[in-house]
Amino acid sequence: MRVLLTGHQGYLGSVMAPVLAQSGHEVTGLDSGLFADCVLGPQPNDPPALAVDLRDVTVDQLAGFEAVIHLAALSNDPLGSLDPDLTYAVNHRASTRLAMLAKEAGVRRFLYASTCSVYGAGGDDLVDEDAPLRPVTPYAESKVRVEDDLVNLADSDFTPVFLRNATAFGFSPRLRADIVLNNLVGHAILTGVVRVLSDGTPWRPLVHAADIASAFAAALTAPAEAVRARAFNVGTEENNLRVAEIAEAVATAVPGSELLITGEAGNDPRSYRVDFSRARAALPGFACVWTVPAGARELAGKYRSFGLTQEAFDRRFTRLARLRDRGATGSVDAGLRPVAVG
Repeated sequence: MRVLLTGHQGYLGSVMAPVLAQSGHEVTGLDSGLFADCVLGPQPNDPPALAVDLRDVTVDQLAGFEAVIHLAALSNDPLGSLDPDLTYAVNHRASTRLAMLAKEAGVRRFLYASTCSVYGAGGDDLVDEDAPLRPVTPYAESKVRVEDDLVNLADSDFTPVFLRNATAFGFSPRLRADIVLNNLVGHAILTGVVRVLSDGTPWRPLVHAADIASAFAAALTAPAEAVRARAFNVGTEENNLRVAEIAEAVATAVPGSELLITGEAGNDPRSYRVDFSRARAALPGFACVWTVPAGARELAGKYRSFGLTQEAFDRRFTRLARLRDRGATGSVDAGLRPVAVG
């Protein structure tokens, strides 16, 4: 299948592109390159690509693709809260526009990277895809809006699918340090302390980047009638953990580190446990294989072997800090469009 992968130079895209290629798909990337140089370890081998901002895609650029996998987004809650209008412009309006153009170009399947954070304050009970959506951030709200828009585009010739990923973790050659497990392991390696600023009680569903890639690969070839305009939670119940339990797994993976749960950040309203059975039933051959303890050990090993530094952890691999640094150097404008320097 000829597949366009948006955000191929991001954290998830850098893991997903080779998985899709190994599954026999012809992959073309699309990315503006905001995080292309956020590399830890060897340089990734990227697929052929279009260097295009998501907001500038044309219908001609989408012609000839059988499927679009749409990962590209401003995927950061602090950034969304800092500039909600920009988050909605990119994550909502540009995403819906991309889907409309894809349909016009004859693309038959559109896989949309949504998020389990649409459940917001879900509480202690397991929530499935039919649970009420209670997004508490502009990032999560933008995902809900796109899902609603895509339902209205679905027909017998166009199959949108919503994959609601749990909170991602695990190593990627283009690292993110501002997601919970990756962040806690980094702090443990660099400082010897596993520091939790909340009281540790909120629930988080987690999923490894490689398992997300496997879910999308399965959704590409699943029968259209089984997935059209449907949402699928991506993860495994085993990885529904309280933040304190995640921190304990990190302390075990980094021997000698000290676990501190400070509670200084107060109550976190984002707390939810997720049911993942629908994806296992509807996506042929898909099952998560990574646990949180295994992911913590993987990250600790990679951080050590590739020489993670405090400066890179704080600046290069933290999304909001990276964008602020690029803005300060003039390599992106106020709308986060890349600017040629020199």
